Amino acid sequence: MNLLDTARQAAADVVKAAYDKAVAAGTLPQAELPPVAVEMPKDAANGDWASTFAMQCAKPLRMAPRKIAEAIVENLSLEGTCFEKIDIAGPGFLNFTLNPAWYQDAVRAVETCGADYGKTRAEKPEKIMVEFVSANPTGPMHMGNARGGVLGDCLAEVLAWAGNDVTREFYINDAGNQVDKFAHSVEGRYIQELKGEDAIEFDPSWYQGADIRELAHDLALMHGDKLLDMTPEERFDAIVGYGLPHNIEKMQKDLERYKIHYDVWFRESTLHDSGAVAETVQMLTDAGVTYEQDGALWLRSTAFGADKDDVLRRANGFYTYFAADIAYHRNKFVTRGFDRVINIWGADHHGHVARLQRALDALGLDGSGRLEIVLMQLVRMMQGGEVVRMSKRTGKSLTLSDLLDEIPVDAARFFFNSRAAETQMEFDLDLAVKQDSENPLYYVQYAHARICSVLRNAAENGVSVPKAADVDLTVLTHADEKALIKAIALLPEEIREAALSRDPSKLNKYGIMLAAQFHRFYNACRIMDAEPAVRDARLCLCQATVQTIKNVLGIIGVDAPEKM
Repeated sequence: MNLLDTARQAAADVVKAAYDKAVAAGTLPQAELPPVAVEMPKDAANGDWASTFAMQCAKPLRMAPRKIAEAIVENLSLEGTCFEKIDIAGPGFLNFTLNPAWYQDAVRAVETCGADYGKTRAEKPEKIMVEFVSANPTGPMHMGNARGGVLGDCLAEVLAWAGNDVTREFYINDAGNQVDKFAHSVEGRYIQELKGEDAIEFDPSWYQGADIRELAHDLALMHGDKLLDMTPEERFDAIVGYGLPHNIEKMQKDLERYKIHYDVWFRESTLHDSGAVAETVQMLTDAGVTYEQDGALWLRSTAFGADKDDVLRRANGFYTYFAADIAYHRNKFVTRGFDRVINIWGADHHGHVARLQRALDALGLDGSGRLEIVLMQLVRMMQGGEVVRMSKRTGKSLTLSDLLDEIPVDAARFFFNSRAAETQMEFDLDLAVKQDSENPLYYVQYAHARICSVLRNAAENGVSVPKAADVDLTVLTHADEKALIKAIALLPEEIREAALSRDPSKLNKYGIMLAAQFHRFYNACRIMDAEPAVRDARLCLCQATVQTIKNVLGIIGVDAPEKM
């Protein structure tokens, strides 16, 4: 239920009908005109909606905008609309003022929809997959995963609230070079665990983290030195068979702690086992976009605008990660029938975007149109005004688990979602734990708790919040009351815009704005001391506000506390 969008469309319809009537009356000439432009002005002093239609039409109608505006006003009818009046301003702006009934409907809409307030129906609903994080299961998740996790989760949520069928997916890279490297790394530490640091030279290219030592220690406790008696292949299987599931389980636990719940955990290895990678590469060959050189099979990526061609199958017969990635996305579009796929990637993957899209184009899957990549910039963790690079516990880069030991989960989610993905951000660890209005999350949550306190106090004084449908809400005429109602009515539009722009951080900004608007209303308008009719209407407004804030915080994935 998007009452603002309804009002915008109503204003456009009123103007168009008035123009047609003016043409019929001979007041304005007939001409091919652009759609009626209607927008919400930043300053509502002159009206709630403004149209520049008269200025748009000045050239095709060969008339002064003011004259066109006057003709429009003379021929329009506001009967049955949500508008009280229309005025002409400046060179020909048409300013619409909403009537009291619209404000009443806006408050009642929240009560009608409740926990679903803000949800809309997409004009063309899509089956969308959002794939995000997808960290290699060879080590702990880092800060990029922490930011990507929240951005992906919140984007998936706003897309669902905007009326789409959304699936959250984690792609497990459990095949290829990184798994070989992982196995060798654990094997090296396992040998050192049993025979000492000098027993084997630890290759600098192997994974160096403390987590590798921990896995090697676990294997030594479980198997003693028995793995040394195995063939290299058997030892590889034993290490990977324990290490990857262990790491994947830890990832799942960390992400669950982070309030991220995936619908699908998809393993890369299933693409190889099923023959999907080989089949996809053969389809590219059949399409005439591959060639063989030096025993390897190459994709003609340069024909798609890339700087260089890409290997699909190495001379040793093994398929590359890129080949598996193409097969994976073919699986998304063909096997599982997604209309659109959105991947959240680090900005360092920007060179991979076009070549993957165009490889899918070569398969006839319109990757350029249906595969979207949201590139995410780096995060700088700040504490005490300085960059935090190291974990106190591990001595290595700060991990997601380390972060959640330092600050509340809600703070991490809110702060990581506070900037659009393409912008670099600084995460202030000190600010994230502050218990005052400087902390934007605290500010929004406090507004929710404050309203809950107002409603509790009313109940303790024998005044229950009446149903909005039973109250005359047209008594809400104070400027701050009307401003708060308009802020509440913005939620469906904010969600729609966040979905269209792929920018869930709009919801953070909206939540802060709504909280600020409530505080202004609360400071300007007495509630319990007002005469009963106004008191009841203001209690209904409080109830609508608290529901709206709760819904916004829910989309971001943070709690809405009733007491603080």
